[in-house]
Amino acid sequence: MQPMGDLPIAQGMRHAVQGGKGLRGFLVIESAALMGAPRAGAIYAGAAAEALHAYSLVHDDLPCMDDDDLRRGQPTVHKKWDEATAVLVGDALQTLAFELLCRPECSDDVTIQLALIKSLARASGAQGMVLGQAQDMAAETATIALTLPEISQLQRNKTGALFEWSAAAGALLAGTDPAPLRRYAEALGLAFQISDDILDIEGSAAVVGKAVGKDTASGKATFVSLQGLAQAKRRAQDLVDEACESLVIFGDRATTLRSAAQFVVSREI
Repeated sequence: MQPMGDLPIAQGMRHAVQGGKGLRGFLVIESAALMGAPRAGAIYAGAAAEALHAYSLVHDDLPCMDDDDLRRGQPTVHKKWDEATAVLVGDALQTLAFELLCRPECSDDVTIQLALIKSLARASGAQGMVLGQAQDMAAETATIALTLPEISQLQRNKTGALFEWSAAAGALLAGTDPAPLRRYAEALGLAFQISDDILDIEGSAAVVGKAVGKDTASGKATFVSLQGLAQAKRRAQDLVDEACESLVIFGDRATTLRSAAQFVVSREI
């Protein structure tokens, strides 16, 4: 891979991937370890997940979408540079994700590479994350608020699809069945989003690293607004329990992934 230099687009890419929890990359690496896949390949696939996620945040923060000034405790890319740079930074991070999956260091098996690329394209495109963002934007101007099942489906697309890819990537790298890890990540992704809704009520921008209270101010339908805070917290914990249950077949080898699930509902960021 050629050095990217220090032009604004390269600076913006580095800026966009700084900070954050790295949870999607973590899921790739830990699922690969669980399934016995090479760590070197998992690092490249994990980096691809983080690049793809960072691109989505850069674009989501733009004035034409969620219009946010703060992300991960620092100015969003369009605030630090400009909107055109932010669009290009997002484009570059998205394509970098697929380039990383094509690297021989990720896998020297073209069948595995293609499985990773195809599944990431589906998870991040018009049948996954992009669809979820479109559904979210449409809901903001809809005259009728979304129901709980509709919000759950929206978030399975917007947030859950990339979680599922990240957890399944380890199995794909190992050439094994990804179904148990997909079930784990499906529950985990929804618990993560409910936790985000809770943090929008209880968190502070200084700790969370982004604006809070926006959902309440806009009257947006969320898990909290429809279920109440206490019920939302119970539902998030139930989903974590469900995620952990899907890992029973792995025994103690899945302890780290179980701990990650508990982190999702106890985090402050």
